Amino acid sequence: MNLPLLDDRRTLLYLFIGLRLMLALVYQPYLIGGVERGLSAAGDHSYFFSLFSLSAQGKLPYRDYWYEFPPIFPLIGQVVFAIASLRGAPDFSAFATILGLLMTAFDVGNLLLIMRIGARVHDRAVGMALGWIYALLAAPLVFSWWGFEPLVTFWILLSIAFLIERSDVPSALVAALGALTKLFPLIILGAVVRFRHIRAAARYAAIAFGVTALGLIGLLVFAGSTTGSFGGQFGGASLVAQWNKPSYETIWALLDGNYRTGRFGEISNHFDPAKALDISGALGGHPPVIAAWLRLLIFGALGLAVFARTRRFDDLGIVAFTAITITLFFLWAGGWSPQWQMSLIPLMLLTLPNRTGVLCALALGLVSFYEYPVLFGRTGDTGGVISAAQLPLYTALIVTRTGILIGFAAALYGQLRIPVAADKNGP
Repeated sequence: MNLPLLDDRRTLLYLFIGLRLMLALVYQPYLIGGVERGLSAAGDHSYFFSLFSLSAQGKLPYRDYWYEFPPIFPLIGQVVFAIASLRGAPDFSAFATILGLLMTAFDVGNLLLIMRIGARVHDRAVGMALGWIYALLAAPLVFSWWGFEPLVTFWILLSIAFLIERSDVPSALVAALGALTKLFPLIILGAVVRFRHIRAAARYAAIAFGVTALGLIGLLVFAGSTTGSFGGQFGGASLVAQWNKPSYETIWALLDGNYRTGRFGEISNHFDPAKALDISGALGGHPPVIAAWLRLLIFGALGLAVFARTRRFDDLGIVAFTAITITLFFLWAGGWSPQWQMSLIPLMLLTLPNRTGVLCALALGLVSFYEYPVLFGRTGDTGGVISAAQLPLYTALIVTRTGILIGFAAALYGQLRIPVAADKNGP
């Protein structure tokens, strides 16, 4: 049956954008007594607003307090805060709405990239179908108003799109932008090394690492601009804060006895560089039972095994290899945040363009959202820590989510073991 309406990209974009704009009108973000309401409720917008509003006192991230992410999002956040403050007093509703609409714009880009990559690795009809499926999933809509994960996903998908289209230099530059938003998008280098000749891979790595290094050096220069010292007291602390957090919401966290989210606690923590260097102690976290370096050895060995046994060298192989690398990274990491599913969902759809991929994305979303905000929303009396009564359900959710990730990795490994030659004009 021929349905031209469903084959029209413009119709899909109208519906995708229209739904989000109308929801933004009906459920406008705002604060009542310090409690977030509207589309941004349960997200990080109030946290971002609290930090970026410090600029009204002349305090900026990295220079006057430590901030846990690389510079691209803080720069965006400060610009959004300045726009939201044009009428005088800082306006949370304006800040959250502008930021949410900006992230929605990046998610429109994600939708287009899913269709673009899907058409390349499968065919146009599959790419179009994946676009409709992505548009109907709740997670992309939710995270456009909870944080900046759509931006991270955009860099990952765009770098993949350029890579399979043999535009390696733009792909490397985009990967660096991803690393300057969150470091892990540089993980695409694994696929580059596997699917490109050594000179091309070396050039790609030099560009990606070089641009990332320049961005981080610029951060450290700015951080020390008032003291004349490279990095100041907050620059280095900003770069290591994420790595010093206690484990959270993973199998490793269960082993360690850490039953809380990965939030950094009070805003006041950001004015003490010692807290960034020992944020685990500041949050009351327990030390790891299995050290991160030992986990790294185990998962590094798994990654090398996948690298050595890959037999699929077409464009779908590049996407699948990137997907399994990201999945193994999430399985290795000491923490898990619900928004990370934003990076996995497009890859699930692109590598498993069938009912299995859809169910995998839905199951991951259901488990993650029940964990947060539903379960953690009931921890007000325990200071955000899962109580003993909730621990069995919490454990079951983490085990289930870990099983979904392991199952997805196994499916990807099966794809990579299928002997397929490189596409024409390939590496």
